[in-house]
Amino acid sequence: MASLRSPQARGQAAGATVEIIGVTKVFHRGGQDTLAVEAVDLTVAPGEFLCLLGPSGCGKSTLLGIVAGFIPPESGMVRVGGVPIHAPGADRGMLFQSPTLFPWLTTRDNVLFGPRAQGLADATARERTEELLDLVGLSGFADHYPHQLSGGMQHRAALARALINRPSVLLMDEPFAALDAILRESMQAFLLELWEREQTTILFVTHDVDEATLLADRVAVMSPRPGRIVGIMPIDLPRPRKPETKDTEEFLRLRRSVRQRLERVLK
Repeated sequence: MASLRSPQARGQAAGATVEIIGVTKVFHRGGQDTLAVEAVDLTVAPGEFLCLLGPSGCGKSTLLGIVAGFIPPESGMVRVGGVPIHAPGADRGMLFQSPTLFPWLTTRDNVLFGPRAQGLADATARERTEELLDLVGLSGFADHYPHQLSGGMQHRAALARALINRPSVLLMDEPFAALDAILRESMQAFLLELWEREQTTILFVTHDVDEATLLADRVAVMSPRPGRIVGIMPIDLPRPRKPETKDTEEFLRLRRSVRQRLERVLK
């Protein structure tokens, strides 16, 4: 059996520490104030895979947007690698439910978009693009447009685009939620393999207990709105993990524990 690849055991992880310190967010819309997340404290270790799990509308995506720098917190702060976050940055890659590829660009040009926007599309960036296309299995589709790619290929292209800047943190907002069960399982396996290689810190938003249990080193369970961290559960399953990991007794035991913890906050 493979040994557990814990954040502490990785040692030389390429990812950065993420510190969420007393973060509260209130949305002010149409004369109404909505408290989205409240007094959230959470630290993610370098190279850790952490899942934010909670019911729809609990503020998971809001919290991810604050870490990304898209949404300013009402109070509190976020630090990545010890640096306070006030705006988006190349150190944080973001993926959404939809691949959000530019339909007028080829796969290669979509991946190169970030470096080109920064005036950095030099030979090194182009070489990195080809490496990533090979890594995600799209070398033969570099000149295809998004409409010529399958759903799984589009998600892999979006992942390559997020990785082109070598982010120390990857933020993933339910990226596989819209996929069918077979493709979703394939993308989960692909993501795990890629993460094992890149050792990027990952914050992954989901409301799927099975997905959180399969992917995560730890699962942070959030309450209904206003979102708070109400429990953090270690997932001590051996790595590398594969779809068949879900058939093991240990997985079933941990999934049951995570589900029960989530059910308690919904009562």
